[in-house]
Amino acid sequence: MQDSISKFFIILGILMIVLGLLWPLVKSLGLGRLPGDVHLTGDGWSAHFLFGTSIVLSIVLTLVLNLVLWLMNR
Repeated sequence: MQDSISKFFIILGILMIVLGLLWPLVKSLGLGRLPGDVHLTGDGWSAHFLFGTSIVLSIVLTLVLNLVLWLMNR
C-alpha cells in the first residue's frame, strides 16, 4: 500500500514538471481564452472561470486515458 502511494506521488510530480515545461506551448494554443471562459475584473481584483478550457481539457484527457488503457489491455 505504501509503495503504491509513493509511486503515485512520484508520477504526479513528474507530470507537474512536464506541464510546467510545456506551459509556454499550452499558453500559445489559446487555452484560457476560449469561448465560455469568463474573466471578471474590478478595482484591485480579478476572477477567472475557465469553463470552456475545462471542457476541452476534460475531453482531451478522457481520450488520452482511454487510449492508454486500451493499449495496456491489448
